[in-house]
Amino acid sequence: MSLLKRIEQGGGQTPSGGSSQQGSLPEGEAKSRLSELQTRRVPVPGTAKVNPLADLKTRVQNRLMSELDPTMDITKTNEVRNMILELFEQVLVEENIIISRGEKHRLFEQIAAEILGLGPLQPLLEDETITEVMVNGAKNLYVERGGKIHRVNISFESDEHVMRIIDRIVAPLGRRIDESSPYVDARLSDGSRVNAVIPPISLVGPVLTIRKFAKIPITIEQLISFGTVTPEALQFLKACVEAKLNIIISGGTGSGKTTLLNILSQFIPGDERIITVENAAELQLRQEHVITLESRPPNIEGKGEVTIRQLVINCLRMRPDRIIVGEIRDEAALDMLQAMNTGHDGSMTTAHSNSPRDTLSRLETMVMMAGMELPIRAIREQIASAINLVVHQDRMRDGTRKIVNITEISGMEGDVITMTDIFVFDLTGYENGKVVGRLRPTGLRPKFMEQIEASGIHLPPSIFGIGERRRY
Repeated sequence: MSLLKRIEQGGGQTPSGGSSQQGSLPEGEAKSRLSELQTRRVPVPGTAKVNPLADLKTRVQNRLMSELDPTMDITKTNEVRNMILELFEQVLVEENIIISRGEKHRLFEQIAAEILGLGPLQPLLEDETITEVMVNGAKNLYVERGGKIHRVNISFESDEHVMRIIDRIVAPLGRRIDESSPYVDARLSDGSRVNAVIPPISLVGPVLTIRKFAKIPITIEQLISFGTVTPEALQFLKACVEAKLNIIISGGTGSGKTTLLNILSQFIPGDERIITVENAAELQLRQEHVITLESRPPNIEGKGEVTIRQLVINCLRMRPDRIIVGEIRDEAALDMLQAMNTGHDGSMTTAHSNSPRDTLSRLETMVMMAGMELPIRAIREQIASAINLVVHQDRMRDGTRKIVNITEISGMEGDVITMTDIFVFDLTGYENGKVVGRLRPTGLRPKFMEQIEASGIHLPPSIFGIGERRRY
């Protein structure tokens, strides 16, 4: 019998069954002992540690929300911010709240972020050194800086707080997230990519992943200074884009495929009609004549879905000079290849893969997903005919992103697609934890050089390492 049971019965028996030294406990003392044990087992409401600043933030925020005009236009950020500041000062005076200047500033910024921004995430999104924000439930937040993941000392109030922020992100896009549709892809107003997953499929609470895009897009000069690509390789890629070659940019997650696609798209002449197709619009094309299409998930009734494949098919009726697909991941690969093979040269897309050869294998698999039951040789002939170049990018051990292969698709030999490396990353070692190496030409000229020269572009042989000694 447990000690609690014995006390409830008013007894004072020892575990051996004999009488205790004091015998039976008096009824009043037994009840007080029972009360004491129950107090230990069930925490008294309100005795948990409360952060005074958090409590003050909640009270002030609730008061502000009740007094703010619900019809005000929150897109006028400066006006709304000044209005919030006035009400904030008024509430502090009326409630006789005295806090330090630093705490006052921090409290105001947190409240302004809750009303105008994305709550605790706002300072992380404004930090230009952060490239990715990861929320694993309300209390665990991580960021990526310089290619490395770090935990930050910021948290949400609760899972419900995280859900409010997720709803604030997806609602303006006409998307939803609930138990029947517990994950969603979305974007922020600056194009940053967002993915959210909530219970029941997430067991740690709401999970939010934001891949930030730089407010000022990465330039060609920065790409060279980061060591992602060499000037010679970039000059070659520029010629390929201008000569309207079909290019696939491949790589793993977070390897910089979309960033490179944005860079290469800058080389497209401004007088061409460009149509982009994406799951969540994030490409930042600078040309004037750009049409952006975005896929759409089904509504709550399971209707209204618009897939990437449907959009690619529709593109062909929109008189495009170039079709750019953000990422090929399913049967849309077949229609993309068809477009490349039917006069829509200069098209570009990205794909997840581990190497240029693996990129072609994945394309074969995705074409088979269309259910056409095409012979494997016919699929490979389509790929070999449609694609001119695979640019493979990798995320190195030190967190840097580098182009590791620029590979020509040169044709077919038997049933095998032949590939020729034009540039290959030569890894020479590691120094102070940093990757040391350079993207070097292999000395081979691509077969499509005639197409480049026919476009009036002449590349010096030195770009391909011809006639020059190898530099170290």
